[in-house]
Amino acid sequence: MIVASVRAGILIGLALTILISIPLQKIVVAEGPGVNAQGAILMEQDSGRVLYGKNEHQKMRIASITKIMTAILAIESGKMEETVTVSERPLQAEGSSIYLRKGEKIVLEDLVYGLMLRSGNDAAVAIAEHVGGSLEGFVYMMNEKATEIGMRNTYFSNPHGLDDHENHYSTAYDMALLTRYAMKNGQYRKITGTKTHRAPQDGEKWDRIFKNKNKMLQMYEYSTGGKTGYTKRAKRTLVSTAKKDDFELIAVTLNDGDDWNDHMNLFNWAFDTYDLVAIVQKGTIAGLENEAYKNKVEAARTFYYPLTEEERELVKNEISLVKPPENGEWKKPPSPVGQLTIFLDDKAIGQLPLFIEGTYRELEEETFWGTIKNIVTKFFMITVQYG
Repeated sequence: MIVASVRAGILIGLALTILISIPLQKIVVAEGPGVNAQGAILMEQDSGRVLYGKNEHQKMRIASITKIMTAILAIESGKMEETVTVSERPLQAEGSSIYLRKGEKIVLEDLVYGLMLRSGNDAAVAIAEHVGGSLEGFVYMMNEKATEIGMRNTYFSNPHGLDDHENHYSTAYDMALLTRYAMKNGQYRKITGTKTHRAPQDGEKWDRIFKNKNKMLQMYEYSTGGKTGYTKRAKRTLVSTAKKDDFELIAVTLNDGDDWNDHMNLFNWAFDTYDLVAIVQKGTIAGLENEAYKNKVEAARTFYYPLTEEERELVKNEISLVKPPENGEWKKPPSPVGQLTIFLDDKAIGQLPLFIEGTYRELEEETFWGTIKNIVTKFFMITVQYG
């Protein structure tokens, strides 16, 4: 339950504003452990908060962590149970391989396991041809998806990350965004966290056995998945994910000769420094005095955010609600009826839709933000700030 702590109120025109005193102390950013990487980031999964960064927006070559995009597009295609007939082109891919044969038939899901666990470049091309209709068509899909999820400093030229194109790059930040997106998919989570996968082999009595190259799954008790990468030009790249209780993290390092240790150090530092705090609990908001809203407004979901002990005192919330009828009774309440904005040291860190109890409908996370953007411009508002 959320309680609004009110100090004073003034009625001006059509808007009611209630304010409270705000702490004057400034946020102190926690200092991370440092890494050997040229580019690095540590991001919290639920909120997307960046807990640590080093040249995180610098465009760099990324090697096989490219395959995270290839995997999620394959999963989202709805074709995972389809059988792929391998063409000549996958056999021409250099480097890591699951040793496909021309004309071989293999289920797309097994190709994705071979892609993620063994980093098969031949698997990447076979996936691209089946899902995209052609390698070039799939690359177009990759860049469309990158734009869709906000990867502003990324361009893909192939599905595997080999250095066969000059124009193939991303940033640590963009790869964290991609991983955060992919980790919302249950099938991706399962695949990336699998240590060993057995795949039937067309025309053979024995199966292919894929053992995951991501040593974090063996080395670190909280590891949940990720993707390794290496080329001569990109050097070592690594994306890894970890979860301790409900606290989930994403680490990305680019050009890092000590990536295993750097990722473990980043994770341990974050788990020791931050707590995942439920700033807003899903349910009724107490403290609203207007009869149209009193004990009738609920938050659509719980809002979690990683905070240091010092930051807890710097959080405040602002509620904006549609102006109610003069008699205080709705014939049909709008849905949503308003929004709750969460601030950390006067910086907005999140928003939640608000509903009159009994009118709440489930909203996909992707629709929250589009709904909220239009509320202020469509209605007169009551604004409440509380800490």
